[in-house]
Amino acid sequence: MTIDHPDPLDTRLPLSVLATVDAVLRDSAVFGLAVGGEGTVVLRHDILATDGELRRVVVDATGVVEDVRVPLEHACLSCAVREDAVPTLRRLAADGRWDHVALALPVGAESLPVARALAGASAPGGELERLRLATVLAVVDVEQVEHDLLGDDLVDERGIALTPDDERAIGEVLAAQLEHADLVVTTGSPEAAPTGSGLVDRLRGTGTRRIDGLHALDAADLAGGVHDAAAAERRAHPLGARGARRPADGDRRPGDRSWTLELRSARPFDPERLLRRIEDLGTGPLRSRGVFHVANRPDSLCAWDGAGGQLCIGGLGTWDDASTEEGTPVHPHTRIVVVGATDPEADGNERDRLLDAFGEVLATPDELADGGLRWLGREDVLAPWLGARSEV
Repeated sequence: MTIDHPDPLDTRLPLSVLATVDAVLRDSAVFGLAVGGEGTVVLRHDILATDGELRRVVVDATGVVEDVRVPLEHACLSCAVREDAVPTLRRLAADGRWDHVALALPVGAESLPVARALAGASAPGGELERLRLATVLAVVDVEQVEHDLLGDDLVDERGIALTPDDERAIGEVLAAQLEHADLVVTTGSPEAAPTGSGLVDRLRGTGTRRIDGLHALDAADLAGGVHDAAAAERRAHPLGARGARRPADGDRRPGDRSWTLELRSARPFDPERLLRRIEDLGTGPLRSRGVFHVANRPDSLCAWDGAGGQLCIGGLGTWDDASTEEGTPVHPHTRIVVVGATDPEADGNERDRLLDAFGEVLATPDELADGGLRWLGREDVLAPWLGARSEV
């Protein structure tokens, strides 16, 4: 694995971003970073949605520097970043007391939109041009991962909803954090939870790092990183599922029940059969992610994103658009990467059932032989999720 190092001529302060679904883990990591090195200052945010406020806590090795509540125009993550995080980070960077700044996101926040906003603000001429994004890290308990990722708990049931109408599953948030992070820091015992440890390794992106134990979290190590925003965006994109890690059999711990299944075909889905079997393919104790196309929408690139018993499908533009963004042709295809864990009390045929459902949903060569004419004039049953179909 290649690890990027900052340009020695780059004098900007490094900025790290921390995400997790566990308040105790976040506060433990914040404490370790603050006291572990005199040059680190940590900005911790909590969104108090019911009060329409944000709680800002700034800590360093000397203790609490600030602890204030700030009214927000809207109590949401984007407003918190725009209205408070950016100006506070700018102020901390200009203070001169610290050589590393860390932003601890509200528990349950996804790091991608925040990192995207900070990357823009830290560009030359931006509000945060004194800072550079160093490391995006996710902190997770391997002994809780299987339940959190594959269970159906919701963020509001855990008390970590970011808005009053936040209906995300814990698994959705956790998967997004792991897939986007440059570095995953685990707690708990991998030996006691080999399946949770295996799930972490299957979700974190190729070329990313993992360290076990908060004691191994070093502020200088974070500051020395270089966040590759483009690579992180690719990891988190549905097309980026092609970069999912596959731990070698020799790297798996005894008792690890995790598995990865790739469902791939050049053929599109039949829309009616997809709707009929979509729960079999996309719900249950699984993390599934990828892209697909539908026989009655040959130009449409569609996203597939499932976790925590929930599934989201939607349009991502056209395959031509994706080719332009990637710089190389992206031909229409269906590819969904599924991560799960064998239930020791079940019959163990989860993957066989997925393969059967996938095979049934695909349009057959005979159905495709007329160039899609058989679907013309038929009701577009996927329009509520994919939008209106172009007839051009």
